[in-house]
Amino acid sequence: MNEPFNNENKKTEQLKSFIRDNTGKPLTSNEGIKISDDENSLKAGDRGPTLLEDFLFREKLAHFDRERIPERVVHARGYGAHGIFQVYESQEELTMAHFLQDPSLKTPVFLRFSQVAGSRGANETDRDVRGFATKFYTEEGNFDLVGNNIPIFFIQDSIKFPDLIHAVKPEPDNEIPQGQTAHDTFWDFITSNQESAAMTLWIMSDRTIPRSFRMIEGFGVHTFRLVNKHGKSRFVKFHWKPLLGLHSLLWDEAQKIGGVDPDFHRRDLWENIEAGNYPEWELGIQVIEEEDEYNFTFDILDATKLWPEELVPVRKIGKMTLNRNVDNVFAETEQVALHPGNIVRGIDFTNDPLLQGRLFSYTDTQIYRVGTNFQQLPINRPVCPVHNNQRDGNARYVIDQGKVAYHNNSLANNTPYTVPGTKGGFVTYPSLVHGYKVRATAPSFDDHFSQAKLFWNSMSPVEKHHIIDAYSFELGKVNSIEIRQKLVNMLAHIDRVLATRVGENLTLQPAEVPESTVTESSPALSMMNTRYLTNTLKVGVLVDEGFAGEETREVLEMLIKNGLKPVIISVRNGMIRDDKGDQWVVNASFLTTSPVLYDGLYLVGSENADPYFINRARAFIVESYNHFKPIGSSPLGEKLLQELGIAGKPGVVTNHSANVFSKVFTEAMAKQRFWDRY
Repeated sequence: MNEPFNNENKKTEQLKSFIRDNTGKPLTSNEGIKISDDENSLKAGDRGPTLLEDFLFREKLAHFDRERIPERVVHARGYGAHGIFQVYESQEELTMAHFLQDPSLKTPVFLRFSQVAGSRGANETDRDVRGFATKFYTEEGNFDLVGNNIPIFFIQDSIKFPDLIHAVKPEPDNEIPQGQTAHDTFWDFITSNQESAAMTLWIMSDRTIPRSFRMIEGFGVHTFRLVNKHGKSRFVKFHWKPLLGLHSLLWDEAQKIGGVDPDFHRRDLWENIEAGNYPEWELGIQVIEEEDEYNFTFDILDATKLWPEELVPVRKIGKMTLNRNVDNVFAETEQVALHPGNIVRGIDFTNDPLLQGRLFSYTDTQIYRVGTNFQQLPINRPVCPVHNNQRDGNARYVIDQGKVAYHNNSLANNTPYTVPGTKGGFVTYPSLVHGYKVRATAPSFDDHFSQAKLFWNSMSPVEKHHIIDAYSFELGKVNSIEIRQKLVNMLAHIDRVLATRVGENLTLQPAEVPESTVTESSPALSMMNTRYLTNTLKVGVLVDEGFAGEETREVLEMLIKNGLKPVIISVRNGMIRDDKGDQWVVNASFLTTSPVLYDGLYLVGSENADPYFINRARAFIVESYNHFKPIGSSPLGEKLLQELGIAGKPGVVTNHSANVFSKVFTEAMAKQRFWDRY
């Protein structure tokens, strides 16, 4: 039962049993009728009307008409992959959850990344919160950790969720804008619901324009419980930490990439998994003892608050590796039904009012979108046996035998039977509930600005500059002067300098309001305090006819050895010759690519560079330099860097020895941005 190889492959084999390979097979109807003509409908004469009796035509068109299911109201734009999870050591002291006991056990997982605001057609580099939802196929049932790349949320009570989404979605009178928050209704909601203050700082930060799905954090957002075999409960928050570090785009890059490659993030994930560059995250937990629930200045059940890592450290307990792309995006990524209410024994809920509402909403959504029997679809089906008295419904796959479909019964010896908690059955933790029935928010949820100030204090000067620009851009798109002023006033409650700087960009003066007195910072919140690795970073290699082939090959081999991914770029696609007459494959032309798609550039050049090559290379270099990226050059290309006035600038590396150059340029690539160019 606990052999890691067998458990890991159980879900894979289950999915493969539904895979149909049509290659080399005869064309048939869905009922298996072999089709002799799929080009012409049945007509009364070759120019006559189509006949209703053409069952093949009816089946094909009727199925086509229904190929789309309703897209998700939120998180519609998504992409996923399969993988495995392994715990580092048994967590028996904290939880009974089976998948957190045995380090040799490989639990299959499916991870869906997504965007909150946009439709399925939105650009993937829009400024938006990213969904980070993981389905664990455990031997005791499915556990779904459904979260985001930000640890807090906009609102405290789920009854306000429809209002939030109505505000962030395109305005209904003109259906504008798509997948963006830079409009009146969103900021009207924010300024009218100041519990969102801290969340706005997060979404205006670089966290919402990530470099890659592989370089974002994931958070469970809510407070859950871990329960051990002795019935001891502790509060927990879940974190995913990317092994590649936490990295982002610049706003200008994000906008341009949206036009150059609106599928930028999914392409990056797909290509790297196909190449064997498997993304990895460590699962971390923050744990608070039940008796310490009220020992903080914030309410631990408030979803608009985080637990500062300096107060409650994150302990890394396991690792997830994505190692397989989907076989079919619709059947898997689109039909996967993720739900924060899917828990296993040893994990339980808390009274977080946002979580409590999601427990209803997600089930209701999946039944509406995917159908009554959505759990029976291959991507949603547990790896453990399923037995119950639920029957029928639309698109049922399971064929239940026997006449008994109720409990209690005597005809089937009262089966399927219940399982006591002592034998592995799920038992809800008996948390104490008391109080009058009221529609109210707990007073402990009332502080909306302290953690916003903590976040602001934790940012580096560069990050603060980006946040100010982001607020200024967003509010610059808001037509209502009143809403602009309300937001500037709200920012003044957080930090006077922040409010003043944003106000200056909008010719507004912040009101005289009480400012948060928080002076602490949390280094864990700054993206500058992250891993800096070269693994899978792309280098655009600019080459022209007659370039120094031997030297270039030597440099590129070293860069590849250091984990970088060189991409040959030239005037046209196809092949190009070096100075020895050897042919090289050109991966992209100046016309088909853009400098925003690369993490750095290496200018090779040639003795007699083509004027068009020089002009295009100049444009690539200037844009990359303005985006603070590393730029390297061979001796033949150094003249162009001098003409541009950037030779010797931070992050600009010139080649006088292939070995030394490769080392220095690799170090520059690992750093990724050279902010001292500001």
